[in-house]
Amino acid sequence: MTEVLAEMTASVWQVRVEAGQDVAADDELLILESMKMEIPVVAPRAGTVDAVHVAPEDQVTEGTVLVTLR
Repeated sequence: MTEVLAEMTASVWQVRVEAGQDVAADDELLILESMKMEIPVVAPRAGTVDAVHVAPEDQVTEGTVLVTLR
């Protein structure tokens, strides 16, 4: 299992994947928004999305688990 973590405090703008979806390395998983900037969060490796732990408009802080890959 690989946990994809937030690298900064932000809000979740869009979630682009769902549980059970296969992803390749560098596929966009979701987009965070901070200070009116869009920050894409990409898959660090290929795998299957095990769980999405956030939803649009959620507030996250550095270290929050966003997505779990298996």
